[in-house]
Amino acid sequence: MSSRRPLLPPIVLTIVFALVCIRLGFWQLGRLDERRTWNSHLEQRLAAASIAVTALPADSGAGHYHRVTAHGRFEFGGQVALATRSFQGSPGVHLLTPLRLESGALVMVNRGWVYAPDAMTVDAAKWREREGDTVTVTGYAETWSGLEAVPVPDRERVVRALDSTAVARLVGEPVLTYYIAQTSDSVRGATRPVRLSEPVLSDGSHRSYAIQWFSFALVAVVGGTLLVREELVRRRASA
Repeated sequence: MSSRRPLLPPIVLTIVFALVCIRLGFWQLGRLDERRTWNSHLEQRLAAASIAVTALPADSGAGHYHRVTAHGRFEFGGQVALATRSFQGSPGVHLLTPLRLESGALVMVNRGWVYAPDAMTVDAAKWREREGDTVTVTGYAETWSGLEAVPVPDRERVVRALDSTAVARLVGEPVLTYYIAQTSDSVRGATRPVRLSEPVLSDGSHRSYAIQWFSFALVAVVGGTLLVREELVRRRASA
């Protein structure tokens, strides 16, 4: 007479696993709602009229992506290159240049992408000559990444991430808690860096992750049911 396999453990494990997967699926749907709400706030900021960069709220999260304008003088001596930035498949860097405001404060301006064969080395003087020193910059407010901007070995004033403290060390004095992603300026008819595109606000992967978790729950329930059914059939056959 063949031994009977216990039914309770696989039933309990199946139920627990399915419930966990369902809970994670609803958690991802909740994250999706949160992201859509946040994107709605950012869209409103992008659609609002520009304000002076110095009028942004102290809380960087409250001013992120707000349209801003700034008037001042570029100080190219403090320029920093953000390495390994690509544009349409070509390697390059982003040029971040300090802008001295009329108040005396410094705000970093991401002037955009320029080609660099190794995605690190660029002739900064070339781009200094092709843009005026005193400009009116318009764009949107960006927050610093929070990742330490470790300098690239053997590359002067080149970093791989944007951290305000580390960038301020390279510049030589404090910078504002936002930097400007430049979209246009007062210079006309000059060759300039490729300006950054508008922010892309997407739903992310939360929906697909939710579907995956619900699918795992369904597979667990179907698989567990088949195993129990198989055991019951085996028991009837051996009785």
